[in-house]
Amino acid sequence: MPALPPLTLYTRAGCHLCEQAEAHLQALEYRYQPVDVDGDPALCARHGDDVPVLALLQPEGGDRVLLKGVLSKGRLSALKLQLLREAAARD
Repeated sequence: MPALPPLTLYTRAGCHLCEQAEAHLQALEYRYQPVDVDGDPALCARHGDDVPVLALLQPEGGDRVLLKGVLSKGRLSALKLQLLREAAARD
């Protein structure tokens, strides 16, 4: 079975949706790196109030936004299946 790629979770302190997203990501055994957008002016300008944002780093550079807003277990489960299918297709 292919492995899930590591993802980036753009977040900010005090964001209840971000905290909820992290709890769901952990429960679904995602590999992810949280990044506080307020620590980087460019990220803050890019994402504004649209956190949480879940993104996949692209091999050619940049990232692909996968989901943003409410990251429910249902949305994350569907995304997990999609990412596993994509990984299997590459192998």
